[in-house]
Amino acid sequence: MPENAATDRRVFTGAKVPAIGLLFWVIKLLTTGIGESTSDFLGQTSVPLAGVVGIVGIWWALRRQLRATEYHAPTYWLAVLMVAVFGTMAADGVRDGTGISYAATTAFYAVIVTAIFVLWHRAEGTLSIHSITTPARERWYWAAVLATFALGTAAGDLTALELDLGFFGSAALFGAVIAIPAVAWWAGWCNPILGFWAAYVVTRPLGASFADGFGKPHDVTGLGLGDGPVTAVGLALFAALVAFVAVTGRDAQPHPHREHADEHGALVPRLQPAEG
Repeated sequence: MPENAATDRRVFTGAKVPAIGLLFWVIKLLTTGIGESTSDFLGQTSVPLAGVVGIVGIWWALRRQLRATEYHAPTYWLAVLMVAVFGTMAADGVRDGTGISYAATTAFYAVIVTAIFVLWHRAEGTLSIHSITTPARERWYWAAVLATFALGTAAGDLTALELDLGFFGSAALFGAVIAIPAVAWWAGWCNPILGFWAAYVVTRPLGASFADGFGKPHDVTGLGLGDGPVTAVGLALFAALVAFVAVTGRDAQPHPHREHADEHGALVPRLQPAEG
């Protein structure tokens, strides 16, 4: 591990995040749903157990991810999954512990996300997912991922519970919202980095709304299947898809030419000091 982000100038042998495609968004949505159902299931079973799983799980998973020198699908997606579980627990804990409204927590996490993006861009000059090739940029990336999970959790609860849309109503709303950056990107109307992060934030309430819709009881607009069964099914699908991309390499970012490394924060042949 580097001494600190300011002095570490290494460049990884490859981008530490997957290529952005259909499989990325499907697996990402699964992690959001699993994070929601797992957090609720563990909280109902044992609060101390939930705390141990959330804290130890995110520490162990992120430690493995940050120590790796290249993208490895199981390592990366396990980190995303544990961020989803811990982020849900943290957001729900703030709401339950303080009793403040979902609108307030949503606004609070929106400020946190904005601050992280501003500081990240000021430090690194880019928010591109293709530029996650140094330890400093990777730490900014995971801070942003954790904050967006917390924001999405609060926003999803706001629409489903405080605005009385219900879980499937919220899923429909966020499904329409996530289509906006998708269509804008496809038509060439928006910056791809802005479009990516806008869609990334919305995946959290979208996936969580579906998970709650299937798992929660009828009296709160759910289908009543239970958080445990929803978690089990989600984990099975998650494991199958991660195994698929790990074996096939379908989500690995291509290695660009060396001469583009400084301009785009791309890849270099080996771990070495970063230039310039």
